[in-house]
Amino acid sequence: MESKQTAAAASTTRLSPFKYSKRVLLKSILERRDGSLELIGERVVIGGWVKSSKEVRKGPVPRIDGDHVPGEPEPRSEVSCVEILQSRIPFLRTIVKVLGGGSGGNYPLKDKLEAALHKPPPPSTVFLKVGDGSCVASLQVVVESSLAPPGQLLHTGTCVIVEGLLQKPSVLQGKHVIELKVDQVHHIGIVEYSTYPLSKKRVPLDKLREFCHIRPRTTTVQSVMRIRNALEFAAHTFCQNNGFLSVQVPIITTTDGKGSSEKFHVTSLFTEAGEKEEPKKAVAEIDGVSLDAIKAAVKEKSNLLEELKRTDSNKEAVAAAMQDLNKTNELASQLEAREKSKPKTSQKVDNVKSSEGYFSSPTYLTTSGRMHLESYACALGNVYSFGPRFRAEKGEFPKHAAEMWMLEVELAFSELEEAINCADDLFKFLCKWVVENCSEDMKFVSQRIYKTGIDRLQSMISSSFERVSYSGALDALKKVTDKKIETKIEWGAALTEADLSYLADEIYKKPVIIYNYPKETKPFYVRLNDDGKTVAAFDMVVPKAGRLFSGSQNEERINILTARIKELGLAAQQYEWYLDLRRHGTVKHSGFNLEFDHMVLFATGLNDVRDVIPFPRSHGKANY
Repeated sequence: MESKQTAAAASTTRLSPFKYSKRVLLKSILERRDGSLELIGERVVIGGWVKSSKEVRKGPVPRIDGDHVPGEPEPRSEVSCVEILQSRIPFLRTIVKVLGGGSGGNYPLKDKLEAALHKPPPPSTVFLKVGDGSCVASLQVVVESSLAPPGQLLHTGTCVIVEGLLQKPSVLQGKHVIELKVDQVHHIGIVEYSTYPLSKKRVPLDKLREFCHIRPRTTTVQSVMRIRNALEFAAHTFCQNNGFLSVQVPIITTTDGKGSSEKFHVTSLFTEAGEKEEPKKAVAEIDGVSLDAIKAAVKEKSNLLEELKRTDSNKEAVAAAMQDLNKTNELASQLEAREKSKPKTSQKVDNVKSSEGYFSSPTYLTTSGRMHLESYACALGNVYSFGPRFRAEKGEFPKHAAEMWMLEVELAFSELEEAINCADDLFKFLCKWVVENCSEDMKFVSQRIYKTGIDRLQSMISSSFERVSYSGALDALKKVTDKKIETKIEWGAALTEADLSYLADEIYKKPVIIYNYPKETKPFYVRLNDDGKTVAAFDMVVPKAGRLFSGSQNEERINILTARIKELGLAAQQYEWYLDLRRHGTVKHSGFNLEFDHMVLFATGLNDVRDVIPFPRSHGKANY
């Protein structure tokens, strides 16, 4: 009986490798409730990237104190003079040959140098802190120099796959409870240390945006991405558990879901126009040389001519330089004339004959998918969509990027109140999910980014939301004496992000839901209230985060919807399919959207949306 219990206990502590590779995830080692002590003696294969390192030649095994974030200064390793000599072998052998006069003869100096070059370095032990992205913590890995050259292991960012036994640390200090004693090295992915962006110092977040392909190696970005993943999973879980079906809406569309003029046009017309005008080149060039290059050459040749004149050079040299400059100026003039004669391609796509392009009508990247969701809500009941939405705003803004992700929900047979309640429940569900499932990442966030991050999420779970109409919000703002905010707001004006944030941060000091907006401030499809002036729309504003949710009850009455389209001067033909939903089995329905990237900002405490999007796109910046 006792042997069976022992075997059962052993089976419960055994680590299983990741299903699709032979390595064990570090999370399964380092985030155990028993502190990982029951894993001592287990043989494992792990893979990951070096976060910090130290080489020791003798004495007690050191501890590597603290978490080293990639991008911070890397601990200096103890490298012997012999290793330095060996790394310079080709250069030193050349010196030996020069001093020794080639092969043969008795040269004591040559013999001593050769002996030094071939002398093996003294044995050492390398201590690595290795992370694999599965968790915040990293595992201490101990590698003897007999298994791999220390010089290949020590640099931050080096990738290793190693095998060995889990054991207690040699010295019981610091926070490490367990370490891996390596007996086999399966792979070393070395780093070009001189060009590695994270090798020298801790890199600020704004600088990391220049290395979007490398920045996931930093502990901060890893934690942010794990929290983002948890939020996305939670959003799908909430919708699926509450009877919503996932529907993919089109990214390319002919309709404007938000009434925004800042849209991305989708067309092949510009490319085709360029090809017809210049079959080989879209930009004016002569023999492969652009106008900018020729202008630069003119400037350079002008400087050369002036230099020749100042130095009293011979007449022949000055004449030759002047002739060369004149030819270059003539070439520049030809290119400028060609550039001016080219047809302008800055015309609006809407004014170009659509039959000449790929689509039969003007098309855009979608700004909202709610209108398309309506058609499925009116057939399936409750639906949602999760995907990218686009706005062509120029400039750089901390809360905006050209491509941002949005969760959109549409409910049939529901009115504004039901949509507000659903958004309320979803927000609290997301906050609770992060607290319960991202505890280690949130601890790291609280230490490095936002000290009260966990408390803020917990307070949202239990908080009640202040509900106030647009008119009530306007009255509250007019009573403010703070000169930092504009308080002379006329009824009918849209509330700015600053207005909304002030309501949540300073006036009510809690989440606020503002509803019944003037019809001029919301899209044409929002349901008109009985007063004829306001529409059934809402915004949910959260302290220190701003607006996270926007929603509405949409107009189900075809006569009012048609009148709104005409009132705003919209192209009615583009919305015939949308009007069909009112002609054939219309029903009351409502919905909302969640600015997903803003939700990640709220959870992590970061301030710039470009730090929570894996590959952010903004005006003038799309390098990947």
